[in-house]
Amino acid sequence: MSSFELTIVFFLQVAVLLGVCRVAGLIARRLGQPQVVAEMIAGVVLGPSLFGALLPEIHGYVFPAASKHGLYLVSQIGLVLYMFLVGLEFDATLLTRRLRSAVSVSLAGIAVPFALGAGLAYFLAGNALFFRLEVRPWEAMLFAGASMSITAFPMLARIIHERGLAGTSLGTLALAAGSSDDAAAWCLLALVLASYSQAPALALIAIGGGILYAVVVLTIGRALLRRLADLAARARDTHGAALTGVLMFAMLGAWVTDLIGIYAVFGAFIMGVAMPRGPLLTRVGQQLEPVVVSFLLPLFFVYSGLHTRLGLVDTPLLWLVSLAVLLAACVGKGVACWAAARLSGEPPRDALAIGALMNARGLMELILLNIGLERGVITPTLFTVMVIMAIGTTLMASPLFAWVHRHAAAPAVPRESPRWIRAQGHSPAPARP
Repeated sequence: MSSFELTIVFFLQVAVLLGVCRVAGLIARRLGQPQVVAEMIAGVVLGPSLFGALLPEIHGYVFPAASKHGLYLVSQIGLVLYMFLVGLEFDATLLTRRLRSAVSVSLAGIAVPFALGAGLAYFLAGNALFFRLEVRPWEAMLFAGASMSITAFPMLARIIHERGLAGTSLGTLALAAGSSDDAAAWCLLALVLASYSQAPALALIAIGGGILYAVVVLTIGRALLRRLADLAARARDTHGAALTGVLMFAMLGAWVTDLIGIYAVFGAFIMGVAMPRGPLLTRVGQQLEPVVVSFLLPLFFVYSGLHTRLGLVDTPLLWLVSLAVLLAACVGKGVACWAAARLSGEPPRDALAIGALMNARGLMELILLNIGLERGVITPTLFTVMVIMAIGTTLMASPLFAWVHRHAAAPAVPRESPRWIRAQGHSPAPARP
């Protein structure tokens, strides 16, 4: 196809996916599910599993193979900006409150699912159905362990804030443990991607460079950004220049971490954490959020859906593997975090709630899986198996959490939810009278 034809198809793709995501979101809201669940399912519906199977000719026209690269590039911009917004709202003090319980839950939420995931990968490594043959067993084990260990941190925060639990003992503990687990999972992924190049020097550059990048940006970079923000505030910037500067720094951060061999979202997130808080940056975030959440981010879900082919899971063995992965994910995250919370002295209801929240994977899991597929670590079959697990565990989170707290007193609705929480549900829960 010519570039002109690809441009025309791209506009049609965006119109179709936005419409399907909107309809799926309305249905999900009635079922008490967050927007991220709707968009995950919408991506699968628009892929070869349903749309492509029922109407292959139309699907081939709307999503031709030649258009996937363009869709991928635009979806990466959405991911980078989304993770930047997550960084803007990340509260580092969560890691210091309730330290003992947070450390216990976080360690359990990493160690147990990692062990279970690595154990499954040990038996699956070497099988071309699941991992590329050039992937060494220990790399497969690290990737599977990281996939099991990750938490849907944005979704977790959305549930906490919409239920008025922000700043409470339960909310603080869950957010601290979830953020720690995701940080550890991303570090494991960075190690896998660096070592997969079969060049130890590149692995050292990736890991060492990532640490150096974070230290520099969070110290020198933060001070420089604060001065620039003060200058913009004194100049009474009309937000045009400030928005351009913020976008430039977000893209530079993504470029650096991509260049050293980690992944673009790392750099964008760290850059968001380093940005100085204040009215000016809040307004810039408000300008970015609607476009990122409502327009760019759904592109990533559709891109993931185009690689999810449920027809690949077509034998009893593969369905057994899918069930084993789902059970291992639930036991490794939900049960382990519940047990750790109870052993740390948390009340039974809070411990169950933490287990339910920590078990969700959501968007973060899809990001990790797409990286693995793109870099050639996993096959489309294992990608599909893991997407089934991600959707299943994410679907469980909200209903289980609501069930645990069904007898609890209705909490006050927070005055204002963070911007990036709306990325998981495009409208906050209405205040109770």
